[in-house]
Amino acid sequence: MAIAGTSRKRWSEEETVLALYLYFQLPFGKLHSGNPEIQELAAALGRTNSSVAMKLCNFASLDPKITDSGRKGLDGASKLDRATYAEFGQDWTDLVSRAEGLWTTQLGQFEPPPSPTGLNEKYSEFRFEPYQGESTTQALVNQRIGQDFFRRAVLANYEETCCITGIADPRLLTASHIKPWGKDSENRHNPANGLLLSATLDRAFDRGLITVDRQRNIRVSRQLRESQSRETRDYFEQFETATLRSAIRFDPEPAFLDWHNEHCFVDQRAA
Repeated sequence: MAIAGTSRKRWSEEETVLALYLYFQLPFGKLHSGNPEIQELAAALGRTNSSVAMKLCNFASLDPKITDSGRKGLDGASKLDRATYAEFGQDWTDLVSRAEGLWTTQLGQFEPPPSPTGLNEKYSEFRFEPYQGESTTQALVNQRIGQDFFRRAVLANYEETCCITGIADPRLLTASHIKPWGKDSENRHNPANGLLLSATLDRAFDRGLITVDRQRNIRVSRQLRESQSRETRDYFEQFETATLRSAIRFDPEPAFLDWHNEHCFVDQRAA
């Protein structure tokens, strides 16, 4: 896909996919022309920083959670914007895979803006794997597609804050799948299938020692509430009456929460 020049006004379908792909990875407060990632995409598309920032704010006007909260995007969303936004919601994995292919093709031609530390943190986690045979290599590729998107989309969805404890350091947070990666291929990249949890709570959720019901109430297993360790009891009992913090874009899908309660929560399995 060759996109050049700053005079083009109409956004192509490919450009719109790339813009929406970035939109879901940025908290609402970072949708501005000074954001280095917006500047990077603008350079790749041959557009101004303001043009790309405005496009992302157009998407915000289509986001019910954002508009219901009293925040507004811009009112210039096009028919293509609306169709692409709806398509993402219907098939996250296909659209994320397509967007990442476009992203690699287009932005690979440009040097990303330097970070304050001199390290491009956005790409620092990616590693090329040696060829290990067709089936093994393809499995590695498939496993990596969208993993970074899911983490960043869940981080943005909870404004980089643990949705139970309020811890707000991304280095301590994990984007946890409610319905695990291997159990639901259609929702591997769906932010509504994710919770942003601190490391300890992520492990407890993954092991079924805590869960969340469809009213977003936290449930703590008897194994933790009746632990012989007073410190363990004290730490987890505080969450038994807590509720999840609100997401800014996607509330957890109730069907996914029901699945975790039924299939993962140890109290339910023991009943």
